[in-house]
Amino acid sequence: MVQTPPLAIQLASMRLPEAIESPSLSVKFSKVKFAERENSYNNNLLLYPGEAEEILVSIENTSSTNLKCSIELLGDYSPEWLQPNHIDLRAARFMVMRYILTNRDARTTRILEYSLVPIPHLVTNSLINIPPNKKVNQSIKFKVDSDFFENQEALNEKAKLQIDYKVQIQVYLETPSRQKRIAEYQIFNLLIRPRTSYLDFLPSIFGEHDGGRRLVSIFEKAFDPVVQTTDVLWAYFDPLTAPEAFLPFLAQWVGWEIDKRWTVEQQRRLIRNAVTLYRWHGTKHGLRLYLHYYTDLPLDEDLEEESEKHISIEENFNGGFIVGKADVNKNPMLGGGKIYHFTVRLRTDESHQLDEELIREIIERYKPAFSTYELSIDSVHY
Repeated sequence: MVQTPPLAIQLASMRLPEAIESPSLSVKFSKVKFAERENSYNNNLLLYPGEAEEILVSIENTSSTNLKCSIELLGDYSPEWLQPNHIDLRAARFMVMRYILTNRDARTTRILEYSLVPIPHLVTNSLINIPPNKKVNQSIKFKVDSDFFENQEALNEKAKLQIDYKVQIQVYLETPSRQKRIAEYQIFNLLIRPRTSYLDFLPSIFGEHDGGRRLVSIFEKAFDPVVQTTDVLWAYFDPLTAPEAFLPFLAQWVGWEIDKRWTVEQQRRLIRNAVTLYRWHGTKHGLRLYLHYYTDLPLDEDLEEESEKHISIEENFNGGFIVGKADVNKNPMLGGGKIYHFTVRLRTDESHQLDEELIREIIERYKPAFSTYELSIDSVHY
């Protein structure tokens, strides 16, 4: 007479897979042998790298007595995927791996064969008390590293990346002699897949099989860099954020000549404000802006006195002494002095070195053709 187990187990994935695993499409990498059980592979838990998912284990006491039990997991998965709030890592016993290594030198270590010895991972460090004809739910959470598909092990050409794992949940009963015996078990699959959004734009038939999902994800990963580029395409057309190699292209758009004597940051500011400089070309304001972009000295627009500004441009020409018009107290100079003449004075600290030759080229380029000027660069102690 077959004795009915006093416990019944039901599994419920908190995330249902979008595709049902097909035996013809399943990748058989597992080297751990599990006990055979009919309909034991109907439970699947889909894992996306970097995202935690959980499976709910419902244990029902079908007997008329109070039972104490514990849960252990057996599988070829990494024990690091079990979340700390669901497993006592100090009590966890890790999978033992035996390697046979040959051709060991300074550069390479080749693995000819290996075997896995599965050791159960303790999920419940304390016993679970289940009253007669009652159910107890235990949540088990898994989380795969976010770089699961990009780490060095995954990129190793000689290794096959395992993406399907088998996990056996074993429920042990505590006997009156305080010994443990297995009362029931269930098996479920851990399916690790890259997250794909392309299925949202395709007919549902592409998501009905795991092979279709994985095929679509290949195209998504191939085109993902292009999609990411289009998402930030605006940054390529802003000189302040565009790649350095893109600056000559933007400079041609606004007709700006690249001068290698300017730093990259100075060129970015000039290209971005080229149209404004064109608009104010030949004016006092335009010259001050150009010198500001090169020297990075403040404009001091809040100061009324021109002589107090870091970039001072004073127009000191006048009509001179004209009978009936000249004021002796204001313009007593005979001959009128230098007509259309101005003075540029830059006030900077000692650590801020300026190229006087380049500054003169800037002034010559932006001043009116008929005007003359004087340049003074003063070092100020702050």
